[in-house]
Amino acid sequence: MTDLTKIPVTVITGFLGAGKTTLIRHLMQNPQGKRLAVLVNEFGTVGVDGDILKSCADENCPEENIVELANGCICCTVADDFIPTIEALMAMPKRPDHILIETSGLALPKPLLKAFDWPAIRSRITVDGVIALADAEAVAAGRFAPDEAAVQAQREADESLDHETPLSEVFEDQIACADIVLLSKADLAGDAGLAAARAVIEAETPRKLPILPMTEGVIDPRVVLGLNARAEDDLHARPSHHDGHDDHEHDDFDSVVIELPEVTDPDALAEAIRRLAREQDILRVKGHVAVAGKPMRLLVQAVGERVRHQFDRPWGTEPRLSRLVVIAEHDHIDETAIRAVLGA
Repeated sequence: MTDLTKIPVTVITGFLGAGKTTLIRHLMQNPQGKRLAVLVNEFGTVGVDGDILKSCADENCPEENIVELANGCICCTVADDFIPTIEALMAMPKRPDHILIETSGLALPKPLLKAFDWPAIRSRITVDGVIALADAEAVAAGRFAPDEAAVQAQREADESLDHETPLSEVFEDQIACADIVLLSKADLAGDAGLAAARAVIEAETPRKLPILPMTEGVIDPRVVLGLNARAEDDLHARPSHHDGHDDHEHDDFDSVVIELPEVTDPDALAEAIRRLAREQDILRVKGHVAVAGKPMRLLVQAVGERVRHQFDRPWGTEPRLSRLVVIAEHDHIDETAIRAVLGA
């Protein structure tokens, strides 16, 4: 089987809240005549991104082509989850023309690329390209590390100290593995922020990469699909902090699922989430909430102190259950304190 007959796969990686789901929604709405399939890998037991994408399903990407793997990094569960899922997609009556994989915001992409060399699938699929998203405003402000000032102080005090934080390693590995970097939320960053973010990323890339601004997930699909990078055969050009290790751990991060009663004031909930970011270093909050007197489901997405909420669809016959996934570094997860702030 030649590369021309292999199904191309695009891996979309990026830090927490960078806009991966928004980009995939745009690609689903502009498939360029291709029949798409989407594999979403979430961190935590409650799937939010997959549910968002299923609400956008159409004839070019029907709901059965959208598969969600929650509570486990696909590069750590290759045999049990990833390979069977890919095989099932390729065995569908109407085989997809292109597969999009949205990794968890905490995932390291290089171990996933290695999975494409598994005998069961290596002759049938190829990695068309790795797209890394970076939140331009956050990167410009250095928020991919929890406390840049403290890190710098430690390094200056002891040059032999390993000053890299887990968050910065995730960011650097994602950038180093990419074929294209998209600076998301360009409208919030402005020209100065984009220039600063570009400088940070250029300093981290092991080779020259296209770095493009993007707002609301809108980018010409021809720019990010059809790269023919064959990334699984190009691993040497994609260095990782974890090269030489057989596996990697996600023990640096943890998540809790918080169930809430119906809320009466979405703005008050947003302020509580901002308080979590300030006081407990919470990285990410996402989920759906029932608002008293409202038939629509409230979608909540937060990255640090930036909180966005909007009504996405009616609850219908679905139970009006409010659940939020809260993600932080392992040492910063205090479920009792989180529940107290959220009023759970």
